[in-house]
Amino acid sequence: MPSESIIKCAKILADKKWNIAFAESATAGRMCAEFSLTSESGKILRGGINCYEVFVKEQIMNVPHKLIEQFTPESEQVTQKLAESCAKFFNAKISVAITGLTAPGGSETSEKPVGTIFIYIITPSAKINHHEVFKGTPEEIVLQAADKAAGLIADSINSNSFQMV
Repeated sequence: MPSESIIKCAKILADKKWNIAFAESATAGRMCAEFSLTSESGKILRGGINCYEVFVKEQIMNVPHKLIEQFTPESEQVTQKLAESCAKFFNAKISVAITGLTAPGGSETSEKPVGTIFIYIITPSAKINHHEVFKGTPEEIVLQAADKAAGLIADSINSNSFQMV
């Protein structure tokens, strides 16, 4: 069952008649799945791609190998490129990309520990770049990241709507 944050975001998108698409690495499709469980899914969900492995990031999502080598697959720079590719592929009003570390074995360091999540969101009026370190099991980290992304989208839309009045 989707969280209140995801349900609220889906409703806001449906009210605006906007759609959403995902390029997911750390969340491995979970965010897209959570949005698919909302009552507005048929109105808002364009689709998603699970780009967990570097091969998919490079070969399908067109992330340059050099960018991954320089910054790691779980980085702000790679996440931004994934969001840009997602926007082109899906032609959605909202494009969301998520990378990060939900368990040991990736590119974790003392500066980028397990739990670090990178989120990049493209909306018609904003580009949102966010990273945060979440605590918990891999599933808890994934669900917290999905809620954070949904909250960032809702906040961005609500603040832009307020400014336009």
